[in-house]
Amino acid sequence: MHEMAIAQSVLEIVLDECRRHRMKTVDRINVQVGALAAVVPEALTFCFQVVAQGTPAENAALDIETVPVVMRCPLCGELFEMEDRLDMCPQCGPVVSGLSLISGREMTVMSIEGRGSDDGA
Repeated sequence: MHEMAIAQSVLEIVLDECRRHRMKTVDRINVQVGALAAVVPEALTFCFQVVAQGTPAENAALDIETVPVVMRCPLCGELFEMEDRLDMCPQCGPVVSGLSLISGREMTVMSIEGRGSDDGA
């Protein structure tokens, strides 16, 4: 289950930001995960709850947005979402090789919401 490793990485990023911004409590974490990362959102949420125990993020809501696979055709430059391995450029048709991956593999912490010691926490 690679979600545990991803959850640990997200927590490390969150805790680094907590230290940097003097946050005492994390309320919400927004994460983007590419469709090619093969992450099961429920599994990632569960793993995050496990690794965050005893940290400022232990009660944080983890909002996960799945980023679709977007490709660029080398012939016409068209950007299009690829839903399965058999997709082709909507303009050119089948492309033998050279499709460029634009998005779909990333894992990004987009935002962290929380409170610091001056916020009454």
